Amino acid sequence: MDSDQELPEGTVQNILDQDSLKWVFVGGKGGVGKTTCSSVLSILLSRVRPSVLIISTDPAHNLSDAFQQRFTKSPTLINGFTNLYAMEVDPTTENEEALGTDGMDGFLSDLANSIPGIDEAMSFAEMLKLVQTMDYSVIVFDTAPTGHTLRLLQFPSTLEKGLVKMMSLKNKFGGLISQMTRLFGGGDEFGEDAILGKLEGMKELIEQVNMQFKDPDLTTFVCVCIPEFLSLYETERLVQELTKFEIDTHNIIINQVLYDEEGVESQLLKARMRMQQKYLDQFYMLYDDFHITKLPLLPEEVCGVDALKSFSRHFLSPYQPSVNEDTVEEVERRVSSLREQLTEAEAELERLRKGKQKV
Repeated sequence: MDSDQELPEGTVQNILDQDSLKWVFVGGKGGVGKTTCSSVLSILLSRVRPSVLIISTDPAHNLSDAFQQRFTKSPTLINGFTNLYAMEVDPTTENEEALGTDGMDGFLSDLANSIPGIDEAMSFAEMLKLVQTMDYSVIVFDTAPTGHTLRLLQFPSTLEKGLVKMMSLKNKFGGLISQMTRLFGGGDEFGEDAILGKLEGMKELIEQVNMQFKDPDLTTFVCVCIPEFLSLYETERLVQELTKFEIDTHNIIINQVLYDEEGVESQLLKARMRMQQKYLDQFYMLYDDFHITKLPLLPEEVCGVDALKSFSRHFLSPYQPSVNEDTVEEVERRVSSLREQLTEAEAELERLRKGKQKV
């Protein structure tokens, strides 16, 4: 048995079959097609789940472009669907709105911003708190490029460390906080107990979400990449970090793959195909126990619901280069034409022979 038979090309069917999944993260290097893949994945999930929410946490939002519909920070029903919703979240804005700008929230905001990385963590915590109050069967995250995503996934430990630091500061400067509260005429809502209660509440949420993220029955991460060196390197880094965070990942989508279509004569394309094949081989060697899905590079952009639905077929069955029905029909037509020409030539040759015999 050859290697192709031993390792059939993977699909995302395993994700659709896993009914227990609650969180699906889609991430990778910038410009590899994460938004397209997360959009298609949400469409496929909407066929097998009661309700699906896709959230963009990338500040440079592309969901609106992918579906050709305007989305905001509130879940919006996507046109053409009855159970698929989308929302776009800006971590910086969400953080400012969540923590407020005056009173105790203003104090917490200033204190939080003094701890590196905690601002994104707290904004994400607030967003998760909001999402958990909504009744969605599964939530798909269209994440920002790798570095931002890793910080996002690191947020439970970042926030926990930050809260411990903030509470230690509270213990050190508790008397000062009380004096400031009295000085500015604040009530009990600005007191030490109120601040401590808010921090404890946040900590409980973090612990709960952290447990869910580390549960492979509830959470999985889909890595999107292209068959090039930098993308291979970043995917390996991402997989290593996810393993360190104990976050399940067993699906890789390799996008923008060139196939040796019939009639391709371009030397540039052939050189790119050889280069891609080298990295494809490395992907299969490194991730032999992953579900690897290959997607073709298309001549046009995948924009709009119809285009996304059409592209979704490549997520469920391996792409077949165009030795397709049209090509077979074309060959049959040419063969038929050649047969007719041969018959006419034989008839003409027969007439010439008879003419010679008469002479």
